[in-house]
Amino acid sequence: MMNFEGKNILVVGGSSGIGLSLVRLLRLNGATVYNISRTECADWPEGIRHLSLDVLAEVSSMANFMPEQLHGLVYSVGSINLKPFTRLTEEDFLNDYRINVLGAAKVIQQAIKSLKAAQGASIVLISSVAARCGMSFHASIAASKGAVEGMALSLAAELAPMAIRVNVIAPSLTDTPLAQNLLNTTERREAAVKRHPLGRYGLPEDISSAIAFLLADESSWMTGQVVGIDGGLVKLKIN
Repeated sequence: MMNFEGKNILVVGGSSGIGLSLVRLLRLNGATVYNISRTECADWPEGIRHLSLDVLAEVSSMANFMPEQLHGLVYSVGSINLKPFTRLTEEDFLNDYRINVLGAAKVIQQAIKSLKAAQGASIVLISSVAARCGMSFHASIAASKGAVEGMALSLAAELAPMAIRVNVIAPSLTDTPLAQNLLNTTERREAAVKRHPLGRYGLPEDISSAIAFLLADESSWMTGQVVGIDGGLVKLKIN
């Protein structure tokens, strides 16, 4: 059982989906959870410290919200923008990049002082199988998630002397509000099941438990890694 007693963890995007599942898991295991999102969530456990903020706007208000020591940071904000390549606009590419890459970069910059003060901290970013497995209609989101992985690898090297680890989770299709249009019919759900060697699509708890591991002391010798939580989709081919 992972123990987060005495640990301060910041979750960005903890009001729904994977982020909400993570907030619940962290609180269950004793963490003091700080959440940044545009809205609050009625389903949060007690004790969540919340800052209403759009990370695409000005984030300087984070300075007064941060605890002196921050032991973990998870950026669980993302987008699913699926279009034929010829229909993608410049704004589509820029918006996906702003949400997935620039938002994460701005939050991390604001949190660096508190992360360093913890003298042992972990950052977890969220990528996608689409960054490593060619999928039709994913050009914009794959480009931005590929940039997330590249930024994380560079940060892992730069922040290692500060005892700050940086890792990435790369999920496949997961049953969250963000993905509801991909799982909103029986036919789509059945097709998603068939695509994954383990015979099902992901649940938020599949992803949040992996994130919690990367935040915990049990993963203290891991940094610069991209961990696929994808039901075997990227690595396995089952006939």
